[in-house]
Amino acid sequence: MTATVNRAGPGGPVRLLRAEWTKFRTVRGWVIAMTAGALVIVLLGLSSASGSHASCAGGPTEVACPAVPVGPGGEAVEDKFFFVHRTLAGDGGITARVTSMTGQIRKPDVTPGVRNVVSGLVPWAKAGVMVKQSTEQGSAYAAVMVTGAHGVRMQHNFTHDVAGRPGGVSKNSPRWLRLTRSGDTLTGYESTDGTDWAEVGTARLSGLPATVEIGLFATSPGDLTVTQGDLGGSVSAARFTEATAVVDRVDLAGETAGGAWRNDDIGVTKEPDGSSHHPGRAGESGGMFSVTGVGDIAPSTEGQTVERTLTGLLAGLIVVIVVAVMFVTAEYRSGLIRTTLIAVPHRGRMLAAKALTIAAVTFVAGLAATASTLTFGARILRANGNHILPVSWLTEVRIVVGTAALLAVAAVLALALGALFRRGVGAVIAAIVMIVVPHVLATTSALPDTAAQWLLRVTPAAGFAIQQSIPEYAHVLGHYAPIAGFYPLAPWAGFAVPAGYAALALGLAVFRLRRRDA
Repeated sequence: MTATVNRAGPGGPVRLLRAEWTKFRTVRGWVIAMTAGALVIVLLGLSSASGSHASCAGGPTEVACPAVPVGPGGEAVEDKFFFVHRTLAGDGGITARVTSMTGQIRKPDVTPGVRNVVSGLVPWAKAGVMVKQSTEQGSAYAAVMVTGAHGVRMQHNFTHDVAGRPGGVSKNSPRWLRLTRSGDTLTGYESTDGTDWAEVGTARLSGLPATVEIGLFATSPGDLTVTQGDLGGSVSAARFTEATAVVDRVDLAGETAGGAWRNDDIGVTKEPDGSSHHPGRAGESGGMFSVTGVGDIAPSTEGQTVERTLTGLLAGLIVVIVVAVMFVTAEYRSGLIRTTLIAVPHRGRMLAAKALTIAAVTFVAGLAATASTLTFGARILRANGNHILPVSWLTEVRIVVGTAALLAVAAVLALALGALFRRGVGAVIAAIVMIVVPHVLATTSALPDTAAQWLLRVTPAAGFAIQQSIPEYAHVLGHYAPIAGFYPLAPWAGFAVPAGYAALALGLAVFRLRRRDA
């Protein structure tokens, strides 16, 4: 004879869930508070967006800032370099020898008013050979290059980076570079003597037109300086740098346009009077080229991010914590918990039903609040002249759904703490200390970066990583710290931390309930 489970019976899961939902919706204060928590997220986020304005100098007046270039993958990019090029029709390639690479770096001024410029290269200064769809910023490209401190690399379409041999370049140790095109496929090679070649990597540039630009380039990103602030947090600043490469033995293969090489300072910043700010330059004599560039060819991590519209999340989270704790401690305070336990002999099922109910209510409220805030907050920011770093729709969905899920997990953790403490004040304080306080400390100037990153690994505040929209790039020097919106764990790995805390706390609450109320 087979036993069956009466899911709608007195202790069945469906009946328990219905009973807990009825308890929640019949207490007007809880419903109002949960609604208020969602409204707090929306109103604070939209208010913050409304107060954020951006513009650029256009002589005596302020004008709208120019649009940021977008790469083939839809990401915002830095595409600023000096390009010495010709037009290539069809398949072909370029070979060149880089004999030296030098540069200048602007350092903090020692004497006020006196520029402190020293010789040197930043680690990601780049120079080499390139094939690019066009001279338009953001267009597809592939390049083989020598760098300031990362050896030979092959990069394409801004986000892709493949390492070649380590080591720099000098008069006694030149580097030969080669880049060939065959249809949509580009292959990079390197050599120390121009005879024995090693493949660095390949790139497929889908939709690459038959006619492209091919040539030499140089660029140098800003020198990033990170210092500790007065309160312990870090402060970053990027200063001017430039890189100069000397190149000879340049050989073009394939059908190229005749005539002289063309020089283009791609993406150079223009002053109000039309002159170039920190321009690049190039020269050629007897087959030897000198190319100097300023800028970078890489994904952009500077700008507003979509998750910055969620400034009201912490306030809304505190409201959620209070409601979740009250949802369980109210029964202890009123004595109704004994009636509930008599009606439901399975203590674990009762607590699980409460957890599912508060999680579902919180998730729905959080989903509506987050989706509304991101949608309308982003529109307000753009209308105020702010540039928002573009992300894919999948990333936006992850932020919206993940943030709602984070609120739901926090509600379950708070409910479990309420069941453990059985007193509302203590449970609320414990939940805020575990989730809210670490996040505040880590994302302000209160702690050094190492301590902030540690907090965002081991506390439930790690779950806020689910909101990070722009990833870290190994080939882009940046201030990848919590204060700048970067978390030490990947989005879903960070989310798993508070989920684990909630599961552990709920398990302990069930264990205590069974021991003391059996």
